[in-house]
Amino acid sequence: MAYRSDQLPSIPARPVVITGAGIHTSMGGGWAENAEGFRAGRTAFREVDLFDVSRQRVGTAGQALMPDMPAMAGFPKKQWERMDRGTRMALTAAREALEQAGLKGAMPIMIGTSAGAMPIGEAYYNQAVEGCSKRGQFLRVESYQPQRQMTAMARALGIHGPIRIISNACASGANAIGHAFQMVREGKADRVLAGGYDALSQMVFGGFDSLQALSPSGIPRPFDAARDGLAIGEGAGFVVVEALESAIARGAKPLAQIMAYAAATDIHHLTQPHPEGDAALMTMSAATKMAGIEPGQIDYINSHGTGTPLNDIAEGRAIQRLAGVDVSNIKVSSTKSAIGHLLGGAGSVESVICLLTLEGQWLPPSLNVREADEVCTFDLLRGTRETTVNTVLTNSFGFGGANATLIFRKEVGA
Repeated sequence: MAYRSDQLPSIPARPVVITGAGIHTSMGGGWAENAEGFRAGRTAFREVDLFDVSRQRVGTAGQALMPDMPAMAGFPKKQWERMDRGTRMALTAAREALEQAGLKGAMPIMIGTSAGAMPIGEAYYNQAVEGCSKRGQFLRVESYQPQRQMTAMARALGIHGPIRIISNACASGANAIGHAFQMVREGKADRVLAGGYDALSQMVFGGFDSLQALSPSGIPRPFDAARDGLAIGEGAGFVVVEALESAIARGAKPLAQIMAYAAATDIHHLTQPHPEGDAALMTMSAATKMAGIEPGQIDYINSHGTGTPLNDIAEGRAIQRLAGVDVSNIKVSSTKSAIGHLLGGAGSVESVICLLTLEGQWLPPSLNVREADEVCTFDLLRGTRETTVNTVLTNSFGFGGANATLIFRKEVGA
């Protein structure tokens, strides 16, 4: 559970670091391809060919190329074939994180997702409606449950431990990493594999399109004065969250330190944020307090930045209220402009993108901006910037008023 800023835990807190990270998006598979793509300021949208989009207003998305089946001891081809798109991407990203951390074996697993194995449910429904053979339907019913998919992923990776699945709309991935941070910080675990994922599905894509939330052009323009909607994407991001003392004991080199996590609920509206960004301000303020920093010490904010008219205004105003007179020095961008909105996987993927910036010492741009909205009194990055990056903040907001903020720091210490 998250803490209010005035109810921080009184128990001694252990420093928490990230010792491994993995990512799979429409930009590419793995740390290197994504770092290259985001640094180059590329977009990764393509025509959707997974399902029929001929009757939709929009036909493009951040559709990822599927990874090949990884070569792992004791991992049968049949198991890979039974996995849905999301789980295959999750497995690939989680494997990269574990390999980078040099770990396997026992550890809890914290997963964030909003659609889960929706493509399997759609396959079941389509076959039932069409009156085709019932062959394979039982396996679809069984595999449709996200816990079955995640159990299969854990078994393939050679790790074992309790699995917790968080489905909190578009804040799910960030919440998963945040809850892992709390577990390790409070001594409930030495390390946790945490992350989020979501795959494109016809129902979700059609749902957002029917809400007219998707940009008609298929290209989102976060913080543009004439922005007209988001783009859906898919992918997965995973990290190994570990106690600093544990990492030191086994000789692991941390990628970054997790300084803070905060969450809050905006009860303003089911799908619309408070126009002044009250809950976003609450999470950012609580996170900076937990991290023991002033807003002016934040080198970069990876915004939620969906490209919808209401979201960007609310987040922009929250950033203004957080930073005050220092707002012009706060560097902000939305990487959803490059790969789309990954829904339940957004927060975890964007956390890994923050780690890419800390490692490479560069900041990714907000793409497709023609004229910045007047709310952008902060430093909106419209091109890649090579600069010193030590402290980064990432926001994730979701339907139902779910808000989450994480802060990472390159410099690791007690």
